[in-house]
Amino acid sequence: MQQRRRFSEKWLLGFCLGFVLAFNSIIYAGASIHEYRNEPFTTQSDSFFFHGGSEGLYASQPKSKDKTNKGKSFIRFDSVTFVRTKESTNKVNEMQQNTGLVEAIILEIKDSKKIGASFNKHDAICCTPILSKDISCKVGEVIIQNNPDNPGWPKRIKTFFEGKNEVVNMSPLSVDINSTGMYYLYFMICDPELKGTIIKGRTIWRNPEGYLPGKMAPLMTFFGFMSLAYLALGLVWFLRFVKFWKDIIQLHYHISAVIALGMCEVAIWYFEYANFNSTGSRPVGVTLWAVSFTAVKKTVSRLLLLVVSMGYGVVRPTLGGITSKVLLLGLIYFVASEALGLVEHLRSINDFSDKTKLILVLPVTFLDACFILWIFSSLSITLEKLQMRRSMAKLELYRKFTNSLAVSVVLSIAWIGYELYFNASDPSSEPWEIAWIIPAFWNLLSFALLIVICILWAPTRNPTRYACSEETGSDFDEEGVSLTSSVANIPDMVERKERMASTATDHVLGLGDDLEDKQE
Repeated sequence: MQQRRRFSEKWLLGFCLGFVLAFNSIIYAGASIHEYRNEPFTTQSDSFFFHGGSEGLYASQPKSKDKTNKGKSFIRFDSVTFVRTKESTNKVNEMQQNTGLVEAIILEIKDSKKIGASFNKHDAICCTPILSKDISCKVGEVIIQNNPDNPGWPKRIKTFFEGKNEVVNMSPLSVDINSTGMYYLYFMICDPELKGTIIKGRTIWRNPEGYLPGKMAPLMTFFGFMSLAYLALGLVWFLRFVKFWKDIIQLHYHISAVIALGMCEVAIWYFEYANFNSTGSRPVGVTLWAVSFTAVKKTVSRLLLLVVSMGYGVVRPTLGGITSKVLLLGLIYFVASEALGLVEHLRSINDFSDKTKLILVLPVTFLDACFILWIFSSLSITLEKLQMRRSMAKLELYRKFTNSLAVSVVLSIAWIGYELYFNASDPSSEPWEIAWIIPAFWNLLSFALLIVICILWAPTRNPTRYACSEETGSDFDEEGVSLTSSVANIPDMVERKERMASTATDHVLGLGDDLEDKQE
C-alpha cells in the first residue's frame, strides 16, 4: 500500500515536470514592444479608434542626453504602417497631395479629458465646422486641449495618405518622456472615408532602466532579493539536515522539496524579468518555466500545509485512504493555477481581458477556499486527538502552527480587500508605481509560512518530540479513513475496539488467577 502511495506521489511530480518540459519552445510573447498585426480601427463616437498601448513610464534621467538609450525614457514608432481600403482610394483625386489623415496621440491618463470636446460639454471627438467657431480646433482633426502645466502635451503626430496610395508609412521617430506617469497611445481617424483602415508595425516603450513597464520594473529587484532569501534559508536548512541526517523523518524531505522549488521559482522569475528588461520581449520558453514553477510550488506548498495539518509524519505515518483525494485536489489546483498564469503572463501587457481573468481566477479562488477549510478542519481534529492523549510537546507545536496559519489567513483577507479597492480605483488616480507590491505580498506571505514550518519542524537530535509513534499512527490512520468514509468503517472500528477490550479483560483476569495461586 505504501509503495502504491509513493508511486502516486512520484507520478504527480513527474507529470508536473513533464508538462513544463513539453512547452519549452522559443517563441515570443507581447511585451514592451507592442506589435500591431493588421489590426482594424474601431468606431468610437464620430471617429475611428485604435488603442496602441498603455504603460507606466518614469521620467528620463537628467544625464541621458547622449546618443545611447541609457537613462532615457521614450516611445518609439518603429515601422508603423497604415493601409486603407481600395474603395477609399478610388474616391480620392489623384492630383490631391493629402487625401487622408491618421493621428497618433500620446497622453498621460490624467489628461484623458483633454481629448475631444467634453470640456465644452460636447460628445464629439473630431472637430466640425460648427465646433471650430466655438473652440480652437482644425476641421477634420481630433480636438485636443493643451495642458498649460506641460506645454506640447498631449502629443499629436500626423500621418497623411498621399494621392491614391493605399499604404502610408509613419515617420520613425521617438517621443521622449520627461514626466513620470501612466501613458496611453491612441491612433485616431476623423475622416469617414477611411473606414476599414488597418494598422501594422510596432512601437517600442522604454523606461530609464530598461524595457520593463513601470508596474513591473520593481519586481526584478524584488525577485533578486527573494532569490538571496531562499538561498539563505536553503543553506541553513541544508546544514541542519546534514548535521542530523540520522534523525530525519519523511516530512523533512517534503519541506526540502518546497524550499528547492521556491528557490528555482524566484531565480527563474528574476532571469525572466532581467531578459525582458534588456530585450523588451518575453521568450515563451522562459516565461513558461517561470509560470510552471510557480504553479508547481504553489500546489506543493498547499499540499504541505494540508498534510502537516493532518499530522503526517508527526502523529500518523501515512494519510490512509485520503491520499488519492489529496493528490487529486493538488492536481486540479495545479491545472487551474497554470492556466491563470499562462494567460496572465503570455499576453500583451495592455490587451488582457477582464472577463478572461475573472473566469480563470474564480476556480483558483474556490480551490484556495477548499484548501483553507480542509486545513483548519484537519488541524481541529489533530489538536483534539493530541489533547486527549496528553501529548503536550506535539500539542504545543501544533498550537503555534495553528496560530501562524490563523494570522496568515487574516492578513490574506485584509490584503484581498485592499486588492479589490486598488483595482476598483480610478485609473487616473491609481498609484501604479506601487502596484508591484500586490503580487510581492503573496510571495512574502508564502515565504514567511515556510520559515515558520522550518522553525517548528527543524531537524534535531531528539525527533521524538514530533516523530510519529506506532500507537498514535494507527489511531490517526483510522481518523484519516473516517474523514472520507467514516460511516462505512464504523462497524470495523467498533469490532476492533471490542477485541482490544476483550484482550485487556483476559489479561486482567489472568493476572488475578496468578495472584490467587501465589496466595495459596
